[in-house]
Amino acid sequence: MTNVKNGGRTPVAGIVHAITLLLIMLFAGKWAALIPMGTLAGILVVVAYNMSEWRHFRSVLRGPHGDVAVLLTTFFLTVLVDLTVAIEIGMLLAVFLFMRKMIQFSDVNMLTNDSGEGNVNKDKDALSDFVIPAGVEVFEITGPLFFGAAYKFKDAIKFIEKKPKVLIIRMRQVPIIDATGIKTIEEVYKDAKHRGTRLILSEVHSKQVMEELQTARLLFAIGKANITDSFTEALERSQTLLDEQQRP
Repeated sequence: MTNVKNGGRTPVAGIVHAITLLLIMLFAGKWAALIPMGTLAGILVVVAYNMSEWRHFRSVLRGPHGDVAVLLTTFFLTVLVDLTVAIEIGMLLAVFLFMRKMIQFSDVNMLTNDSGEGNVNKDKDALSDFVIPAGVEVFEITGPLFFGAAYKFKDAIKFIEKKPKVLIIRMRQVPIIDATGIKTIEEVYKDAKHRGTRLILSEVHSKQVMEELQTARLLFAIGKANITDSFTEALERSQTLLDEQQRP
């Protein structure tokens, strides 16, 4: 820290600093040992003060409650227990709080209900209205679909009152998906197949999500024709599937 505070910015500065300390210990150690502890303590107090960055500490205390909890927990564990323990606990706490934020950010919304006659549902993020055919249910997943948020998707699917003929899942705002999310999509597909409902995945724009679906062979199971690039294509595909089901 002393090196950095005095302008050290590169690995070379750290190497030179370490070599300097080594030379002092090897050739001047017996004289360095004569330095009074009070003098060293005074130097360490100044160094510690400069390292504390109390202004930043105070600004964090005015931030979100989660950041304050991580800061104070790490601080008191460092003072009362051990630096290593404080870092480990602080990192774990930060990870859990991050997961909590991601769960809160993730959401599943049903964009239409089967009215029996078809309805018009306005998508606030689109340029126009979409006519949802009768017999079609549309769900949109927002945010990462990982193990912490997958239960929201499962619960939302349970609220379908009637068995739809076509189920469209919009995934345009799903940046990442994990194994639990893939398992959830697979369970939804199997349940839809069991009930005679055709499943369409719309707007899978994330490369990571598409690769995971392909690795799990869900693209093959659902069918490439049922993986559309736009919501308009998904509605056209749903109408085609409805027409096929009505044929004798």
